[in-house]
Amino acid sequence: MVNSNGLWMLPPGTSPAVDSDTARAKPLRRNSLTGDVGQEFLIHNKFLFYLFTFGTELGNEMFFIVFFPFLLWNIDALVSRRLIVVWAWNLFVGQSTKDMVRWSRPASPPVVKVEVFYNSEYSMPSTHAMTGTAIPFCLFMLTYGRWQYPFLFGLCVALSWSVLVCVSRVYMGMHSILEVITGFLYSLLILAFFNPLLDKIDTFYMMDHYAPLVIIVSHVSLGLVAFSLDSWSTSRGDTAQALGTGAGAALATHVNYQLGLLLDPPSSSLPLALPSIGTGLVVRSLLRFLLGVAALLATRMVMKAVTIPFLCRLFGLPSDDVRRARQHMKVELPYRYIVYSAVGFICTCVVPLLFRILNLA
Repeated sequence: MVNSNGLWMLPPGTSPAVDSDTARAKPLRRNSLTGDVGQEFLIHNKFLFYLFTFGTELGNEMFFIVFFPFLLWNIDALVSRRLIVVWAWNLFVGQSTKDMVRWSRPASPPVVKVEVFYNSEYSMPSTHAMTGTAIPFCLFMLTYGRWQYPFLFGLCVALSWSVLVCVSRVYMGMHSILEVITGFLYSLLILAFFNPLLDKIDTFYMMDHYAPLVIIVSHVSLGLVAFSLDSWSTSRGDTAQALGTGAGAALATHVNYQLGLLLDPPSSSLPLALPSIGTGLVVRSLLRFLLGVAALLATRMVMKAVTIPFLCRLFGLPSDDVRRARQHMKVELPYRYIVYSAVGFICTCVVPLLFRILNLA
């Protein structure tokens, strides 16, 4: 069965002849809930396949694990902090809306499923479209006027990023056009609400004595709401992960400010000029990034190894099947919060301090 994107879904047990311009492929990752590997398909347009595979990765977890730390450590910590706030709220609102609307994914056939990882989750609105719109446009709004670059350049980058992610979700067979458009507009609405508040939120996180309590209570409460809307799936875990990361980064922002470690450039120095890119700058940036990511991976590995067995023992659940244990809210929610709050805190507070000690700041 062929669709308009140059993909051909193969019926089970068939093996048609393949010419030199056609490639066989299967979805890159198994279904997150069922473990299904998906159905083999033929790629007739490799350019579109690789372009939209890249586009869909711009909305996946791994991209943000790389993007936020790199922005924080090498470019602009203030912008990264505020982007994390928008990202966490955007995912919470989007995933919660999915669990209330409860629309199923597009049926296959006729749709060719290029991706099946999120296939068991609900689809309305597209949270990939939401994050793929909120992040680039929020980045544009936070950096224009703060950094020196042409308005049209920033707008074109943000729009291209958003369109690439949105169209990729239709190509991958994960969403209808209506779901993508809804996610795009929904994200703009959330962004319009939060953009005027980001400065106040950041100031509150830094200066208010009650900020740590408010941060913990608010983020945990939002996670409880998200987990109570429907049965378990990875979308609930992803929401808790984003909220945990946001809580850890917010707590680190408070600690950094109270200890005098938060060195945002003064308003008198704005707009900031883009530095000339030389070998020394590239080497130091890569070194910071590699050391920082190593610290984050070590933190995640240790916290994960400790947290899941502890929670299983605490609640009397078997720990030999991690997938099944994590389908319990009382394991998955605190696991995600504890692990990713620690990762967010280490990323925002401890790693920059390590850079100072190593003279890499």
